[in-house]
This record gives sequence, structure tokens and C-alpha cells, in this order.
Amino acid sequence: MKSGAISTKIRIIGVFFIMLMISIILTTVYLNEKNRKDARVIDIVAKERMLSQQISKNIFYIYHNTNHSFTELNNASEEFIFNLNSLKNGNKQIGILKAPTKHIEEQLRKVELLWNDFNFNITKFKEQILIKNNQNDELKDIVNTIYNTNNTLLQEVEALVLLYVKYTEEKTTNLRYIEYFFGLSIILLMFYSFIQLKAIENNAKKFFEFSQNLVQASDDTQLEPIKIEAEKEIVAASNTINCFIDKINSAMNYSASAIEQSENASIKLEEITDEFDKVIHELTHSSDILMQLNKSEDMVIQSQDDLINSTRKLQLLKDQLDNLLTFCKPQK
Repeated sequence: MKSGAISTKIRIIGVFFIMLMISIILTTVYLNEKNRKDARVIDIVAKERMLSQQISKNIFYIYHNTNHSFTELNNASEEFIFNLNSLKNGNKQIGILKAPTKHIEEQLRKVELLWNDFNFNITKFKEQILIKNNQNDELKDIVNTIYNTNNTLLQEVEALVLLYVKYTEEKTTNLRYIEYFFGLSIILLMFYSFIQLKAIENNAKKFFEFSQNLVQASDDTQLEPIKIEAEKEIVAASNTINCFIDKINSAMNYSASAIEQSENASIKLEEITDEFDKVIHELTHSSDILMQLNKSEDMVIQSQDDLINSTRKLQLLKDQLDNLLTFCKPQK
């Protein structure tokens, strides 16, 4: 199976690394921002519990003292209502979203109902304290009702705080799992990168070993082409060298053929010499001179043709060797 290009592998690995790093950074930033907002929400919910206690203490103080200033009581009540509406409906100004889950929404509804009763008793208390003395039985009943209602309100607010804390912890845990996933992905990508780089290194070593074997090959042997399954760049370099090897093998085959032709021509010359010796011998002992001359002429013509063919092949061999020298010469 053919491998992809080295440059493609490097680009793919680089893109995945960048994407994972950006994902980790964005997840971390988002997690920090969410934790900051969730911490603000939990502080507001917890403050509701403190405000209800502050209201109860302030009513107790007013009930047992002649000071009828409702400033602190009104401020605490207004802040409780503002925080409760912000938790229920959301508040963009302070960065609070509306109730994120149904359980929290239902719990907010319970707190709101209890607060309505609690606030109604507070209003009655302020009306009674202004028109009657502190020893009035009706006023005393109102105060006791406020205390009892406050305990129930505190329990429900506490339950609301726990719901927000649980929701925040679950959301933080999920985001942590996402961060762990990205971290594990980076580790796996590092292993994959190491494997791919190792494979590229091994393929490069094989290519250099083949090249070294070509350099060390003897002059009279046919060169073996490089056969390797590697990345596209290495395969392209191998194909270029194989093309050069084919030309060298072709030139060697042609050279061997030319040498064989030269040897045959040499043998023919020796035969011609022997024939001339025979002709001369026959001329000295035969009266049919014309016949012998014709025979000798035919032999010379045949020998000339053989020599011409051999010379042509040797010239072609020389041209191919010159081309090889030009191909092998380094470019300036």
C-alpha cells in the first residue's frame, strides 16, 4: 500500500495539534469564566439566606426597642427580592442567567412562595408596630409567625444553594472531562506523530541503502532498480534513479553487443587473411586466375560490410556513453 506524501502527513499532524491546542485553550477560558459566574450566583443564593436572617434579627430588634426605623429592614427586603428575581428570570447587568434546570426553577418557585408569605407578615409587622405598643398580642403572634416562616425559608434557601452547587460541580466535571479528552488526544497524536516520523526515517534509510548498493556495484553487472514502498517524495526520487539505471543497463547491453560485433569482425578478418593466403597459394598453382580474383573480391566486399556495421554500432555506443556522461555531470 502506498504511503501519503511526507508534506501531507506533516500538515495533517500540525493541523490536529493546532486544533487540539486551541480547543484546550478555549475550554479552559470558558471553564474559568463559567466558574466565575457560577461562584457569583452561589454567592447571591447564599446571601439570600443571610438576608432572611438579617430581616428576622432586625424585626426582633425593632420589636424589643422603641426605635422604629425600618431603613435596614426595607433595604434587606428589597435586596432579597432583587436577588430572587435575578435568579429566577436572569439579569444581564450582573451576568446571571435564568434558572438553568427544572429542579432549580421549581426550588426558586418554592422560595418565592415562602417569601411572599414572609414579606406579607413583615408588612403587617410594620403596620402594627406603628399603631400599637409592643405588648400587643396580635403583634406578638406576627413576630412568632415571622420566626417560624423564616426557619422554613432558610431550609428552602439552603436546598436552593445545594442545587446550585451540585449543578456547578456537575458542569465543571463535564468540562474537566472534555479537557482530559483533549489532553489524551494530544498524547495519542504525539504517539502517532512518533510512529509516522519513525516510518519516514526507516524509508529514508532504505532508500540510502539502495543508493549505496548502486555505488558499490561492480562495473560488469546489471544494476538492480530500487523497489521500495514509501512516501511519495521517496518514491519519486526512486523512480528518477530507476530511469537512470535503465539507461545505464541499456548502454551496457549495447556495449556488450558492440564488443561482440567487434570480436566477430576480428574473426572475419582472420578468416579473410586465411582466405587470401589460400588465394595466393591457389594463384601460384592454378591457371584460372580470373576465377580466383572474383572470389577474393567477393570476400573483401563482405568483410567491408561487416566492418562498416561494426563501426556504426561502436559510434552509437560512443554517443550513448557521451549522453550518460552529460546526464551524470552535476549542474552548476
